[in-house]
Amino acid sequence: MHPLKKNRPLRRIVLASAVTASGLVMLLALKPHTTPEIAVAPAPAPTSSSSASAGSGSSSSSSGSTTTGTKTVTGDTVQTRWGPVQVKITVKNGKITDVTALQSPSDNPRDQEINSYALPQLKSEALAAQSAKIDTVSGATYTSDGYRQSLQSALDSAGL
Repeated sequence: MHPLKKNRPLRRIVLASAVTASGLVMLLALKPHTTPEIAVAPAPAPTSSSSASAGSGSSSSSSGSTTTGTKTVTGDTVQTRWGPVQVKITVKNGKITDVTALQSPSDNPRDQEINSYALPQLKSEALAAQSAKIDTVSGATYTSDGYRQSLQSALDSAGL
């Protein structure tokens, strides 16, 4: 047998490895690298109720960060893959004092289970951060994204 006609098992192994690696790279290139957009449903105009501070006689104003009094603002309703999410914030003296989830996905027991642990975590993070820059709760990605967007719209309406 001629030396050039020999089988070359090492060449076949290298070639098979190269084909496998390139196939894997092509499959990973198909993965989307951005998070899917969440549709925001138009909501009625945000409701804002103001009340004077007890005994101070000053009323609520929306100029600057020296806002006095208590203001309640409802954020937009955000449609997520699993259902609507909407929050209401209470602002006192320019600080968020309370965040309440008015709507959250609750069509099935799994949604209710997820939201029973996700919503309190999102609320405490929002109160600690005093903004909509909060972390996503693991297992509640869509709810967290909707919560963050509704919270941001409420903060924008409140002038914060």
